[in-house]
Amino acid sequence: MKFCTTLIAVKDMEKSLQFYKNLFRQEVTLDLGWNKTLSCGLTLQEHFDRLAEFPADTMHFRSNTMELYFETEDFDRFLTLLDTFPEVERLHEAQTFPWLQRGIRIFDPDGHLIEVSESMYSVACKLFEKGKSVEEAAEVIQHPLSLVQTWHDKFMCAGK
Repeated sequence: MKFCTTLIAVKDMEKSLQFYKNLFRQEVTLDLGWNKTLSCGLTLQEHFDRLAEFPADTMHFRSNTMELYFETEDFDRFLTLLDTFPEVERLHEAQTFPWLQRGIRIFDPDGHLIEVSESMYSVACKLFEKGKSVEEAAEVIQHPLSLVQTWHDKFMCAGK
């Protein structure tokens, strides 16, 4: 068994495509008309009720029962880009979580919740730049020591 994709129902394919293309720099990798797969692996499905054969009035958008999660190496750049789209509804403004990762939650045109946060690798690198040890960084960011060690090795190889 292999997991293949996450499919989200959309009301207006073109509006959703523009949202994901413009804000997340996604491209369509597979176009099946009402079904389009984006470069991140997410699939958008228009007319999902017809495909799944259930009444359209049973579809509930903005259910707040799932979240699409994106990470970026340049969170400030993403926030600047997001500011050029005032129509995008924000659940909350950018915040720093207890593990020092900065993130923001927004809604797509159909009310799907999306979190965009700086990558945990970036968070770890900031700690390394401040002289924190692998053990200290792992404790702060709440990630396994072995993973943080791998990030530290990558950080050191990058000449930081």
